[in-house]
Amino acid sequence: MGAAALPALMAGCASGSGDSEKIIEKPEITIENGVMTPEVLEAFGHVGEATPSPDGNLIAFTLGYESIEENKSNSEIYTIKADGSDMTRLTKTAGSEGNLQWIENGSRLAYIGKDDKTGKPQIFTMKPDGSDRKCHTSVDTGVESFVISPDNSKVIYSTQITTYNQNDSTLFAGLDKTSGRVVDDLMYKHWDEWVSAIPHPFLADFGDNVTEAVDIMEGEPYECPMKPFGGAESFAWSPDSKKLVYVSRKLKGMDYAFSTDSNLYLYDLETKQTENLTPDIPGYDTDPVFSPDGKSLAWLSMKTPKFESDKKRLMVMDMATKTKRDLTEQWDYWPEAIAWAPKGDKIVFNGYYEGTMPVFSIDVNTCKIDTLAQGVCDYVGVRPQADGRVIAMRHSMLEPNEIVEIGLKGEVKQLTEVNKDILNQLGDVKVEKHMVPTTDGKMMTCWVVLPPDFDANKQYPAILYCQGGPQQAVSQFWSYRWNFRIMAAQGYVVIAPNRRGLPGFGEEWNRQISGDYGGQNMRDYLSATDYIAGQPYVDAKRVGAIGASYGGFSVYWLAGHHEGRFAALVAHAGIFNIEAQYLETEEMWFADFDMGGAPWEKDNATAQATFATSPHKFVDKWTAPILITVGELDYRILASQGMMAFNAAKMHGLETEMLVFPDENHWVLKPQNAVLWQRVFFRFLDKYLKAETPAPQKPEEEAK
Repeated sequence: MGAAALPALMAGCASGSGDSEKIIEKPEITIENGVMTPEVLEAFGHVGEATPSPDGNLIAFTLGYESIEENKSNSEIYTIKADGSDMTRLTKTAGSEGNLQWIENGSRLAYIGKDDKTGKPQIFTMKPDGSDRKCHTSVDTGVESFVISPDNSKVIYSTQITTYNQNDSTLFAGLDKTSGRVVDDLMYKHWDEWVSAIPHPFLADFGDNVTEAVDIMEGEPYECPMKPFGGAESFAWSPDSKKLVYVSRKLKGMDYAFSTDSNLYLYDLETKQTENLTPDIPGYDTDPVFSPDGKSLAWLSMKTPKFESDKKRLMVMDMATKTKRDLTEQWDYWPEAIAWAPKGDKIVFNGYYEGTMPVFSIDVNTCKIDTLAQGVCDYVGVRPQADGRVIAMRHSMLEPNEIVEIGLKGEVKQLTEVNKDILNQLGDVKVEKHMVPTTDGKMMTCWVVLPPDFDANKQYPAILYCQGGPQQAVSQFWSYRWNFRIMAAQGYVVIAPNRRGLPGFGEEWNRQISGDYGGQNMRDYLSATDYIAGQPYVDAKRVGAIGASYGGFSVYWLAGHHEGRFAALVAHAGIFNIEAQYLETEEMWFADFDMGGAPWEKDNATAQATFATSPHKFVDKWTAPILITVGELDYRILASQGMMAFNAAKMHGLETEMLVFPDENHWVLKPQNAVLWQRVFFRFLDKYLKAETPAPQKPEEEAK
């Protein structure tokens, strides 16, 4: 890897309002007979970043829409008053806005928008009514995230720096058109890109023209924020604006590939010295937030190396003594995001709890935890207010994000109704919570989504949903891919169990899956299937299983072990050959920890047991038709995994289809690809689960 190259700051930038590209507006959609279709799913508005002004009188937020015709999406900035009235649009551009931050005591709103001159995202500010828009940066590589200091004098922002140079003049002499790369270490690619650049934090004076930015990690070949999801939450300013905390995993190559050891670093603006605040913690440390008085720092921390789904501990550090406390040590659940209450006596957070995501507060001194709001829903983006209210966003399996206010007595008031017009036209879908007994004597929370106009005297086909992650909650999430409402709208009963290995049910339940891929969590899936398929309203001969990522692995595994339970299977981006996955994925810490070790460790019982459960070893027992979908830019689980599974199913004589997206990664993100995926998904399931006579499964004896 070559030396890092600093981005240039160019003089001046345009307002971002004159973009010649087509501006994506709210799409017009026709809903027939109350049925939710793929086109309807793509028409929903995406509400995000609900950010109250310092006085609490205004809430800024982003609202985005997708255009199937243009095959892209766009988000704009809006405000509403604290009572939910006067929704006002502030921007109208073809480039998405985001990273909202109120500055100057609420007299201006800062954000990232696309600059017309550079064609890159830059830092803008405007007045709360959208007037007096100013562009403050002209970074040639674009600004990815930023946080302005409390006194508005400084800004820390992230942008990409070059890390890979073909600088061997002898090797590359005369080969200016070669596409070859010389690789000599791991992490040469990540998620969906070849790693040739990484984000770095740049510090600058904040004013009308931000210039002379300093890379506070200059010469360090490490990421900040961390790829692929890190952003502004990776930075925390002290209230006096004299110090800054940032998150980085200061490792590279093989060390990076096998470690989750990120740390919090304290940068002193006066001395320009950096101090590692968490050298004694070997797991992830993320999301730092200073207390209002600056005397304490809160953050989320994992104690176990390599275990990226470990319990998140809410830690607090005394900044004078550097002593640390785990506020949630006696609580068997954990936060997902945190925010200090304005008085500094409590921390407000959201976290998974038995299949939902309520809002909690914890007393910093006594560690007493109170529930502020809960229901059959998930709360995200919590923002506590000076008067005790909390602004948040809320979604469920039936409705996407809307902004809500949580009152002093736990009363919840919805402030936005962006998608009311669509939801009012859709059929009445219901969600039920069932407690399913497991094979080891426990009770498992299982969500069941029922079709519109549900009639308990009829029988419906059903779909078992297998979650990815593998430790990713089956809470009341709203998904634009694995959307339970659209599945129910197509006439299916959806079975969504919180099987072993999911957060929200305690540390033991969450951790059990590691080293036991083909074990108890698979028995949990079969228990949920048998329990719900045994209800009189489910046609047990018309049950399918679906899932992505680890959920795709689950489908492949169930394909060889379901003993006739499933009449159709759908796997997206799933692991088919575990041994190949161990060697070809990029974040090696995950595979090494969760699988228990390497395939060649013959004396490692956990690893050998994991590889013995690989789905590719049980293709001889596959009997049900299967649809496989993959993205060729997926470097987490390579498309070759799905292609191997497709080839195996075909050679085994099964009815099978494959949908390949050359331009998608682990997800399906482009609007037209998303619609095609949904159409193929339902066409396949309808063929095998709704036909008058279910498709015959291939007899096992024939497969032998």
